[in-house]
Order: sequence, then structure tokens, then C-alpha cells
Amino acid sequence: MEFKCEGLLFDMDGTLIDSSAAMARIWGGWLTRHGLDAASIIPKIHGMRAADTIRQFNLKGVDPEAQSKVIEIEETEDTAGVFALPGAADFLAAIPKGKWALVTSAPIKLAHARLKAAGLPIPEIAVYGEDVKIGKPNPRPFTLGAELLGISNPACVAFEDSGAGVASAAAAGSQVVVITATHHAQMQTPHWAMRDYAGAKIAANGAGLKLSFV
Repeated sequence: MEFKCEGLLFDMDGTLIDSSAAMARIWGGWLTRHGLDAASIIPKIHGMRAADTIRQFNLKGVDPEAQSKVIEIEETEDTAGVFALPGAADFLAAIPKGKWALVTSAPIKLAHARLKAAGLPIPEIAVYGEDVKIGKPNPRPFTLGAELLGISNPACVAFEDSGAGVASAAAAGSQVVVITATHHAQMQTPHWAMRDYAGAKIAANGAGLKLSFV
């Protein structure tokens, strides 16, 4: 499969890194403490900001913003088992300067902690959870990412793993590649899907980029 574009937009968790073990520990504990079934819920909450996720539970007496800060602190401090997906480091290193941005629902401190734990670079251009008023699946995170790159969304390829993230990128008008390495079940999607970046290639294509995936 080949894509031609002018810039790349990457989600982080499940897309560049695997943080599922840390998420299971921290979110699992929080959900259990609030009387919720962690095993059934955790696979469904990827890709959204913590406060937006908590709001969905409609828990009486629970302040989503305050509880999201509690979870953020725990996740920032606990990065055991966080690692880069195969080929991700080499793929990022091959992208020309100024041609990619991170678009993550994670707040900046958590994102930097996990990228550092995974041995991946801190991006020069990024959209973090606190940078938008409405998070994924709203398209705003990806429209902002394209704006920061100085290009249009149709000129971008967005890499995502979650349903909320894919919906956000597609609604923004980006071309979408779905990364499946951390999926618990097959995602039904019309977009190109691949497990990780092993075998992925990138090359300059005039003023743009040419991506090749197997």
C-alpha cells in the first residue's frame, strides 16, 4: 500500500507505543474502586481524554476533572512496561524535520513520560489533551495538528489505533492508517490497517512524502 502526503499525524498510546500494561494497572484500579467492571470497560476506553472517559460513567459525586488529575499523576509516575511498537523509532527518525506532529489525548506531562520510557523523541510539533476544548472523537485535535504543520488535513496521513481516534482523524479529512498491535479484537474499518511499522518505508516525493507499507 502506498500513500502520498505532505505531513504525518500520530496518535501515541497504541499507535507509537504500547502502554496497555500501565493502563490496565492504573485504570483497572480506579474502575474497581468505583464499582465498575474493569475487564469489560478497559478495551473500550482507549483514545479519549481521561475526563471525557470518566464523564461517560455518570458516577454520582465524582468530579471528572479532579479524578482525571488523580489518574494522570498515577500514569505519569508508573511507566513500567511502556515500550515503542516495532519499527516506530526508525520510522519517526526517517521523517523529514517539520513533517510530523503528535496528536494525543494524553496531557503533556504524561505524554513526555511515556515517550521517554519508550525511547521515542519528544515531538517538536504536538497537540496534547489540554490543547483542545473538545477531544477525540471530535475532529479538532487533528485539524489543529494539520494547522500546526501548515498544511490541510487531506494532505496528511493520520496514524491511529482507537475507534475514537479513527473517527476524529477521518472527520478532520485526513487519510487514515490504523495500527492494530494492541487491539483485543479485529476492528471493522474501511481504512488501511497494519500491525506496526516493521517494513514501513518513507521517502521524499518532491515537496511531499511517499509512504510504503506491506
